[in-house]
Amino acid sequence: MDRLQAFEAMLEEVQRQMESEKVVMDKLKAQEKEKSATFKQYLGNRLMYQRMLALYEKHGLL
Repeated sequence: MDRLQAFEAMLEEVQRQMESEKVVMDKLKAQEKEKSATFKQYLGNRLMYQRMLALYEKHGLL
């Protein structure tokens, strides 16, 4: 796998993970579990993914 393919695979994984965790977070919200450790972990992950995608965009990679 060359460098570009590796980047594309990583980008897809980040986007896929971000979306799947959003679904879980929505379910936890519906159960009013926003203060749970699980919800907070997903929230932290989501912020990290958003930051990664913002950096990719800043450097013209998106």
